[in-house]
Amino acid sequence: MALGYSTWGMPDVPIEEALPRLAAIGYAHVELTVLPRYTTALERLDAAARVRLRELLRATGLALPAVAGHTSLLAPDAATHAAHFARLCATADLCVDLAGDAPPVLNTTAGGRHEDDWEQVRELLVERVGALAEYCRQRGVILAIEPHVGSALSTPERTRWLIDNVGSPALRVNFDISHFEAQGLPMDASIPLLAPIAVHTHLKDVRGRYPDFEFLLPGEGDFDYPRFFRRMREYGYAGEHTVEVSVMVQRRTDYEPFAAAEFCYRAIAPHLAAAGG
Repeated sequence: MALGYSTWGMPDVPIEEALPRLAAIGYAHVELTVLPRYTTALERLDAAARVRLRELLRATGLALPAVAGHTSLLAPDAATHAAHFARLCATADLCVDLAGDAPPVLNTTAGGRHEDDWEQVRELLVERVGALAEYCRQRGVILAIEPHVGSALSTPERTRWLIDNVGSPALRVNFDISHFEAQGLPMDASIPLLAPIAVHTHLKDVRGRYPDFEFLLPGEGDFDYPRFFRRMREYGYAGEHTVEVSVMVQRRTDYEPFAAAEFCYRAIAPHLAAAGG
């Protein structure tokens, strides 16, 4: 296990600046975010940019275990879904282009449908996630689906049901326990179900309970990271752990991305090291 940082918290920072500074802080890897508003948006990463990015990763010594391509798979109309699906497939292609020994995981959420819509959309989700997982399988990429508080795919049980019903070797979980903490679900309700099928994590704290809650920087709240890292290991997770700065935190008037990155490293790295990371 090693500690990394998601560029989700750095939408406006050029990657040429972000990677060296994250490496200097002490992070071992990055999750690259390629959503449209980011400096590393998929549309900006042409062939030359991908070569430069591979070179920059080598120069900084940072691994790239995951790419954040979060795009809804539950768009209500066919044309929008087709565009979303094509973008996610192109993001899987990017994973192949950036591959070292193995392509990074493609992380995505299921989409923004409300938690009460689960029964209406779960079969559609099996169909659409299954189709994307098959494309990823053909490209040698692992697709990691992320449950999200308030959405149709919101609980450990629903996530496990989806994984089991798609039944693809290319489909796993991006495990962000903060989405379960926000619902008041203890880690012993989520780790046994999802740690064995997780390939990546996100770390952040949470205050309050859904719907009246806010995400915090990891280390700002009272989440028990030592126990979390131990329990994840006990249930077979030996992958990377990645700090993610939520949009809620980014909206703070005093938010500064590198100060946040340094705070998170100081708060979390000692706990991971003590757990054997």
